[in-house]
Amino acid sequence: MIPFSLLDLSPVPAGKSVRDALANTRDLAQHAEQLGYRRYWLAEHHNMRGIASAATAVLIGHVAGATSTIRVGSGGIMLPNHAPLVIAEQFGTLAELYPDRIDLGLGRAPGTDMATARALRRSTDNADNFPEDVLELMAYLDDPAEGTRILAVPGTGTKVPVWILGSSTYGAQMAAYYGLPYAFASHFAPAELSNAAAIYRRSFQPSKYLDKPHFMMAANVFAANTDEEGAYLRTSMQQAFINLRTGKPGPLPAPVADLEALVGPVAIEMVEDALRISAVGAPETVKAKLKELIATYQPDELIFTGQIHDHTSRKRSFEIAASVMGEINGEREAAE
Repeated sequence: MIPFSLLDLSPVPAGKSVRDALANTRDLAQHAEQLGYRRYWLAEHHNMRGIASAATAVLIGHVAGATSTIRVGSGGIMLPNHAPLVIAEQFGTLAELYPDRIDLGLGRAPGTDMATARALRRSTDNADNFPEDVLELMAYLDDPAEGTRILAVPGTGTKVPVWILGSSTYGAQMAAYYGLPYAFASHFAPAELSNAAAIYRRSFQPSKYLDKPHFMMAANVFAANTDEEGAYLRTSMQQAFINLRTGKPGPLPAPVADLEALVGPVAIEMVEDALRISAVGAPETVKAKLKELIATYQPDELIFTGQIHDHTSRKRSFEIAASVMGEINGEREAAE
């Protein structure tokens, strides 16, 4: 059985407000819980008018409070932006409020531009300290060693599960060395997916946190009643990605019937390559693509994302994805 989870950036659709986006996140999380998703993760981004999840720990608390069983966490917290003690206190508080339901995914990138990164932590050199910062953070969340002078209160002893996130082999090596679960950002940066998965599995060292590797792969899903409708819904995220790469980020655009006429063939080629780990279309099309991805990369868990302008269509897309995964898992179980 392959667990499936959901990654939400709390997108702000064009014509809607941040308040609308946050309400949509709450509603989608409740929907995901009912559909059997294992985790609901939120991602830290800054200075982006199309993403409302900048205060990630605050939004995690909001989602956890609106649900009852689904695990809620970060995919991820960009640790170079923060002092490890502050994150330990935030997630320790969440763990005390919502026991055994909080995940802490950590990333090395700033999740923003360099000027904003400096505004967040006054330095752009903190990524170099990422391994040490992760160890410091995990120590705050663990049982305190004798003589420890600095405690995370709340936080100490909560042992919030820590994940390493990445889009290169760096994170794979680090997660393997520390014996931690690893999530790969293949939904927008698939180039090193195969290498990262192989390195992580080959180099994994069992730890007190994990006895065998656990590899999560991210995939975009744009599911609808027909292939044409799924492709149409996908054009919102394609436009948003192109806008970001060309220095024009903004709210999540409405879908368009002819994307190439709007952005040109060069941009289309770029975005198709970056977002190629995607399942798009009718349920059977999505099922076939997910089965192909599972067979190729052998993930221990899948995490789905997909920025869709219309909230009802977005809920329906994740509903189809959950149904398809139920079928895939049923077929795998019957074959054993």
